Amino acid sequence: MTGASNSTSPGWHGTTILAVRKNHKLVMLSDGQVSMGQTVMKGNARKVRRLADGAILAGFAGATADAFTLFERLETKLERHNGQLSRAAVELAKDWRTEKYLQKLEALLIVADKEVTLVLTGAGDVLEPEYNVVAVGSGGNYALSAARALYDYEEDAETIGRKAMQIAADICVYTNANFTVETLDI
Repeated sequence: MTGASNSTSPGWHGTTILAVRKNHKLVMLSDGQVSMGQTVMKGNARKVRRLADGAILAGFAGATADAFTLFERLETKLERHNGQLSRAAVELAKDWRTEKYLQKLEALLIVADKEVTLVLTGAGDVLEPEYNVVAVGSGGNYALSAARALYDYEEDAETIGRKAMQIAADICVYTNANFTVETLDI
C-alpha cells in the first residue's frame, strides 16, 4: 500500500483515506485497492474500521499488518485511558516513536471520535487538522482538495466524502472507487 523502505519488499503503494466532519456527522471513507508495484492485488480491501465498541473510526494508509498492530495498540491505550482518544493517541505515538519494534511499522492512521479527528504518524506526530477535512495516502491530496472545495457548497458530510473520493479515484492510479464508508453522529 505505501512504498516500503526495505529493498527486498515488493513495494506496496496506494490507499486513500478521507475523514469529513459537518453538520453533526463524521464520515470516514477509504478506497479498496491494494497494489503491488503496477499490479492490483485486491480491489475490495477494508481500510476503515470501528474501534472501542464503535465509538471511534480509524482508517489506515500503509502496510495492513502494521496498521492492525497499531489498531490493537490503540485499543489497549483507549481501555487504559477510559476511551479518551486524544490521550490514547498521544500515548500510542510515544510508543510508536520510541519502541524499536514499532519504529519499523509503516502506516499512517486517521482516528476520530465525536470530539476530535487526529492523524498519527510513526514520527511521533499526533496532528489535529485545522479544517474539518483530512486525508492520507497516495490519493489523499486529491481527496483532500476536492473535499475542501466542496465543503462550503454541500451540506452532507457523506456526499462531500463520496464525491471527493470519486475524484481521487479518477486521478490516482493507486485508488479505486470501491469505497468503504463508516459514519458517526456527532
